[in-house]
Amino acid sequence: MLALSALAAIAVNVNAVHNDLIYIDRALSLASGSTPVRYDPLGHGLNRIAADLMGLAAASFGAITVFGEFATGMIRTTFSAVPDRRALIMAKVVLVTAITLVLGVIVSTGSFFTVNAMLASRHLGLSIHDPGCTLAVTAYALIAPVCALMGMAFGAVLRHATASITATVGMLFLVPLLFGGDRYKLLKEIGDYLPLQAAGRLAVNPNVPLGMGKYPATITGSWIALGAWALASVIVAVTVVQRRDV
Repeated sequence: MLALSALAAIAVNVNAVHNDLIYIDRALSLASGSTPVRYDPLGHGLNRIAADLMGLAAASFGAITVFGEFATGMIRTTFSAVPDRRALIMAKVVLVTAITLVLGVIVSTGSFFTVNAMLASRHLGLSIHDPGCTLAVTAYALIAPVCALMGMAFGAVLRHATASITATVGMLFLVPLLFGGDRYKLLKEIGDYLPLQAAGRLAVNPNVPLGMGKYPATITGSWIALGAWALASVIVAVTVVQRRDV
């Protein structure tokens, strides 16, 4: 599942830029020497659709690692073999984080270098050393482990396949819809620090104008938000598994 989602996410990013090439070529043919063509390789090459796909796959994987054993009853055998529940769930956390981080790095770096190689012939490609690129690639890679840990938390609390996946999808994709717009500052600020929104803020190209609304999130705040979501998810998963009955 993770391998297929990684390939699909890279394909989405590459296809987005490939579809833009015809418009880029048309703009280049019409542009004069004093009017450079503006294009955002970060925004198109590390786009939100692929991030959502990667986050959903990682969150589902994280949830399965917890609710799977509870659903089948195998968790009793696991706890008999490893009575220290805290050590057990932390081992799962470490493994899930490592695997999904590899997934995120593959998608992030694979997409970045592929799309910018495609754009190099148009002189629009970016280097990893350009301003904001390393930050964007890193934040994009962290989407997978953060979402996976959130999935683990929901799996530990709900212990049911459908409920866990539904709750995770709702938290990642439906709750942000309640915090859009610029009318209410507090709601906008809350929405900016939800997991996918925080990662998206870190992936913004600083050299390309982009409307982030009246109350844009800060880079520091976005980093703190990602870390806080990951830490809170681990605390919830460990606490719930340790204290609740099988």
